[in-house]
Amino acid sequence: MSHTVEILSVGTELLLGSIVNSDAQALSRELTGLGLNVLYHSVVGDNPGRLRAAVELAKSRADVIVTTGGLGPTCDDLTKQTLAECFGKQLVFHPECAEGIRCFFARMGKEMTDNNLQQAYLPEGCTVLDNAWGTAPGCAFEVEGTYVVMLPGPPRECLPMFRERAMPWLARLSEGIIRSRTLRVFGLGESAVESLLRDRMNELTNPTLAPYAKEGEVELRITAKADTADEADALIAPVEAEVRALLGGLVYGADVSGLEQVVLDGLRERGLSLGTAESCTGGLIAKRITDVPGSASVFKGGVVSYHCEVKAGVLGVSQALLDEKGAVCAEVAKEMAQGARKVLGCDVAVSATGVAGPDPDDRGNPVGLVYTALATPDGVWVKELNLASQSARRDRTRNLAANHALDMVRRWLAGLSPEGTA
Repeated sequence: MSHTVEILSVGTELLLGSIVNSDAQALSRELTGLGLNVLYHSVVGDNPGRLRAAVELAKSRADVIVTTGGLGPTCDDLTKQTLAECFGKQLVFHPECAEGIRCFFARMGKEMTDNNLQQAYLPEGCTVLDNAWGTAPGCAFEVEGTYVVMLPGPPRECLPMFRERAMPWLARLSEGIIRSRTLRVFGLGESAVESLLRDRMNELTNPTLAPYAKEGEVELRITAKADTADEADALIAPVEAEVRALLGGLVYGADVSGLEQVVLDGLRERGLSLGTAESCTGGLIAKRITDVPGSASVFKGGVVSYHCEVKAGVLGVSQALLDEKGAVCAEVAKEMAQGARKVLGCDVAVSATGVAGPDPDDRGNPVGLVYTALATPDGVWVKELNLASQSARRDRTRNLAANHALDMVRRWLAGLSPEGTA
C-alpha cells in the first residue's frame, strides 16, 4: 500500500505572514525521501474549531498526518488537545516528560513557570518523541489505519526531531526509497530548457525529470524510486549523464546551494583568493560569497565603488576614461576588476557596473545595461549584459548581474570561456 501524507501546520502567525512556513518544505523533502507521498499542505490558525475541521479533512484524504506547532505552554497551544479529541484519546500526564522539561530549564539557568508542565500531557498510548532541542515533546500514534505525528513548530526543533525521533517510527510505512538529484543550470531560461528536454521528460516514468525556475537560473530535478538508495542512484545516473551531455557547460553543479558555493569550492581547490569591485550590485556579490560558511579562506574582500571618485581614487580607474565614457562601459568594468585584484591582493577579481534602474543614467544608458568583468592571472574578460528584457525590477537586475559575475569565475575555473553561455 502506498501511504499518503498531509502536513498540517498550526499557527496564526503563519496565516498572518509573520513567519515563513519553512517546516512544511523541510518535512516534505524528508517524507518524500522515506517513500511516502506528500499530497497536501494545510495551514490553520490557533482556533480549536477550525483545527478540528482541518484534522477531519486530513483524515478523509490522507492516512499519515504530520502536524507542526501548537505544542507549547501557552493558552493558544491546542494541537494535542484537539487531535486527541478528534481521535478519541485522553491526554495523560507523563512524569518523565515533566522531569525533562525541568532539566531543560535548569540547564538554561532559567526559572520554570508552572504552565510549562502542560507540555507533559500527551495522548494516551502514544509514542513519546523526546525533544532534546526544546521543551515541548512530540508524539506519534496510530488509530484505525491513520498515523499521526505531532512536532513542535520552531524549525530548530522541528527538523531534528523529525529526523531523530519521528523518522524511525515512520520508517515501517516506507515502501521503497525516493532519491533526487538536482542539477543547477545557468545561461538558459526555463522555457528553453524545457523545450530541449520536453520529449525526454515525457518518456521518463522512473526516474522522472522536471524543471523548476529559480532566480535567474533553472533547476532540473531527477527523481527515482527503488527498494534501496543504491538502486535509485543507479536509475538517476544515466539520465544525469544524458542531461549533462546535452547542456554541457550550462550545468554548473549538482546538489549545490548556488553559484557562490561552486565558485568558492573551485577557488579553494586551486588555492586561489577572490575579491570584488561592485557598483550597480552594491555589494551583493560579496554578500552572496560571504553567506557561504568557510568563505574567509578564499574571499579577501570587496570594494563597493558606487561613486566615480571611489572608482578612480580606490580602484585606480582612469579619471579620463570616466570623464569620457562614464561609469557604465566595458573599459571601466575591466579597470575595476584589475584594480580590485591589485588593491585587495587577490588572485581573481570580478566587477560589475551598470544601470539597475528604475531610470536610465545621466548619459542615457538604458536600464539593464550591465558590464561584468573578470581579472585573473591568465587575463581579463568583459561581458556585456542587456538585462532589461529579463526584468524591469531593480532587485532582479542586480541579482542577475551578480549571477553573471559569479558564473564568469565558475566558467574560468572549469576551463570554459568566461564570456560564453554554453
